[in-house]
Amino acid sequence: MQRRHFLGTAALTGLATTLPASVLAVDTAGLPNLAAKAVPIGKAERQARIAKAKELMAANDIGALLIEPGSSLIYFTGVQWWRSERLTAAVLTREGEVAIVTPSFEEPSVRESLGIEAEVLTWNEDENPLAAVAAWLGKRGLAKGRIGVEETVRYFAVDGLKKAMPDATVVNGAPVVRGCRMHKSAAEIALMQVAADITLAAYRHTAPRVEVGMTPADIGGLMKAATQALGGQSEFELILLGEASAYPHGSGKPQAVKDGEVVLLDCGATVHGYQSDISRTFVHGNASPRQRQVWDQMRKGQDVAFAAAKLGTPAGQVDDAVRGFYQGLGWGPGYKLPGTSHRTGHGIGLDGHEPVNLVHGETTPLAPGMCFSNEPGIYIPGEFGIRLEDCFYMTESGPQWFSEPPPSIDRPFD
Repeated sequence: MQRRHFLGTAALTGLATTLPASVLAVDTAGLPNLAAKAVPIGKAERQARIAKAKELMAANDIGALLIEPGSSLIYFTGVQWWRSERLTAAVLTREGEVAIVTPSFEEPSVRESLGIEAEVLTWNEDENPLAAVAAWLGKRGLAKGRIGVEETVRYFAVDGLKKAMPDATVVNGAPVVRGCRMHKSAAEIALMQVAADITLAAYRHTAPRVEVGMTPADIGGLMKAATQALGGQSEFELILLGEASAYPHGSGKPQAVKDGEVVLLDCGATVHGYQSDISRTFVHGNASPRQRQVWDQMRKGQDVAFAAAKLGTPAGQVDDAVRGFYQGLGWGPGYKLPGTSHRTGHGIGLDGHEPVNLVHGETTPLAPGMCFSNEPGIYIPGEFGIRLEDCFYMTESGPQWFSEPPPSIDRPFD
């Protein structure tokens, strides 16, 4: 669970919506299934990913790559599994061979989501799964090779691999995994577009139903019900009201909608594994001049970031451009408050947050297929915060929005 999801959930009154599920279901009965024609990632695309991984392994002198369950395992193999003390993992070689290691009693279940051809290596409870990996790699002449590990692989697996392959060199596999996953294909972008369309449609369904006295749980329940009715899987609903909006990931204090106070919605959907992440901020009732001013400044910050996102530009310079603009308005400087305490944006795809980020010092150049959030929120501790968040992807001609930023505080969902 992501930290913002935890804090958003923890802030919900009673940890559950106070609106009956039956009411939510009836209220969404007329919403269309926007994901009905969405096309999941198929075998051919996963084979192309493995082919690219082969090239990157060769370029980085890596003989094989170890991947634990999670988004990277899904990305390359389709296997949807969880992490436990019993190791399930994939091994890819620079020759394009793939093996899945898993407990013997889990093999039938693991095969259910396996989307490519792969050898399945099983192990019993009294056996060492890393020994099976070592033997398989040894047969391929890699006992003394450079073995990459995906950067989220747990220590016990890395340590076990080193012990099972004492003559091998274990290295970071990020150049291979990031080199593949950072650059989304047309099929991936299409799924992310559907997810964004669903989240926007859910906002437009929810916003007119927000009333004074509603809690974050009430609003989150409306968003979740709408997201599911529209064909998406609800990924998260972070609802921040009043002063809580000044803290990017919320507050545990009780909250309720009040006239003249900020309502900040940060929600996302998943379609065939690919995510959206969109934030909208408005004022219930009439906005004050100060709220309007900060909203307008933050909205212009999005435009500054978008204009700075040029092909070949180091990702960190997008963040720098926004901070320079905000400092000229009196915010900051840098990451100081009041101002923008977090990065301008993060990568997004199978994970809501994935490399690389639009953050000061990031030198990775922007390239076609990269996808980012654009959310340089402005936060005033003790008062309120404004965050608008829209994601974009890089094309051969520059950035393209998944969702268009709203025109004004009075039209936050247009």
